[in-house]
This record gives sequence, C-alpha cells and structure tokens, in this order.
Amino acid sequence: MKEMSAAVAREPLYRQLMDRILAQVRSGEWSPGTRVPSENELVARYGVSRMTANRALRELMHDGYLHRIRGLGSFVREAPRQSSLLELRNIADEIAARGNDHRSEVVELLKMRADRELAAKFEFAPGRMIYRVTLVHFENDLPVQLERRHVNPTIAPLFLRQDFTRLTPTAYLLSLAPVDELEHCVRAVLPDAEAGRLLRLEPGEPCLELTRVSWSKGHVATRAALLYPASRYELRSRYRTSPSGRFAPLSLPES
Repeated sequence: MKEMSAAVAREPLYRQLMDRILAQVRSGEWSPGTRVPSENELVARYGVSRMTANRALRELMHDGYLHRIRGLGSFVREAPRQSSLLELRNIADEIAARGNDHRSEVVELLKMRADRELAAKFEFAPGRMIYRVTLVHFENDLPVQLERRHVNPTIAPLFLRQDFTRLTPTAYLLSLAPVDELEHCVRAVLPDAEAGRLLRLEPGEPCLELTRVSWSKGHVATRAALLYPASRYELRSRYRTSPSGRFAPLSLPES
C-alpha cells in the first residue's frame, strides 16, 4: 500500500487505512467537522482498492469516528449535540450555549382546517382552523432538527405573521403564554423521504423523534414533532429522585 509499507503485513488493508485516518483525527490535524477524503481520493492517495476504502470508511462510521452527509461526503464526528428532554428549551439558545451558530429555514407556514384526528388532539371540533409550520434548524450549517408543529390560533393569533428565520416558534410561543403542562414522547423512527432530504440523511439512517405537547391556560397550545438525526444529536435529562425513585425537580439555590 502506497505510503503505508511500515504497517504490519498481516493486518488487513482496510485496518491499515483506518489506522492512518485515525492518526490524522487523533493528532488534531483533522478536527471535528473536517471532511475526510472520499473513496476515490483514498484510492488515489494510498493505492488501495475502492472496496478497501469503502470498508475503512464504513467501519469508522460504525465506530462513531465519522458521519456521512448525503451529497457532501464523510466528516469527522463531533461529540453528539444534546437537547434537554424534560425542559422546554429553545434550540437556538442550546446551540448558542455551545458557542455555535444557529439558523433556520422555513419550509412551510400556513393555516389549514383540522381533520378529525388532529382536532381530537387539540380537543376541539373538526373543521376549525389551525396553524402549521415546518422548518429546519441548523448548527454551523449542519441540519440538526426538523420541526413540524401545529399551533392553536387561540393561543397565538398572529403566528403566521412571524419571521421564523429570526426567532424560533418556541421562543415566540413562550413570549405569549405560560406553559402549564408538557408531555414528551421519544421514539426511534426511520424518516420519510422529505425529512431525509431536508436533514441530508443517508437512506435508512435512523432518527430520534421527540413529540412535544404543551398546554396553556387549560388549552392545548401546540403539538410539535421534532426529528433529530440519531448520529448528530442525543436527548438527555438529569433530575433528582426521592429515595423510592420518584421524580423530584431539581431545586434552585437560594440567592
């Protein structure tokens, strides 16, 4: 193998190539977010077969060192981004707290008549108007969340007039009404074709879906389905429990 003749002869070629790539990562020369050479570039640089280059990249992705973005290539993986599971937090604030840049792209913003199933979820009669927004949240230009949200117009009558490239729906809704109750449900899903395209996922790449329902002043205010690429995000919570294991909110220190 070109430039790799010092490697142990009996070690498989794809392992030798993995070791060379990992050396670049561990030395810091290829920092998180760096695009690594493509299969063709690895073939040309190290004189390996395309099959060997493909195997090395696949193994590194499986081991968590790399992740792939469809149409762009393979990148050195950062530590997974985290989102609070129990708290109602603005994703823009979470991204800013990590020292990164947030932006969003609005896919749709419209009003529609609620069908029987959607109306039941909002606890009102079918046929009533409801608002819907779909947008993609980016962290340093990498899509990390697809937000699909329905909003009760009673809670936010001017929702459709907002510029959600400048503020998030969460931030806007929190500015209007207090949240009395929250319901969260997390499940592993395979994204639909639209979600895969918007999040730049490889075919078959799984996601975490957080379904969040909030109530305000006795009404269902909003229902949001938040889709996270499983390789780029993790949902985490920390809370205190009683000795019996029951949930107890973390108390704030006195000032």
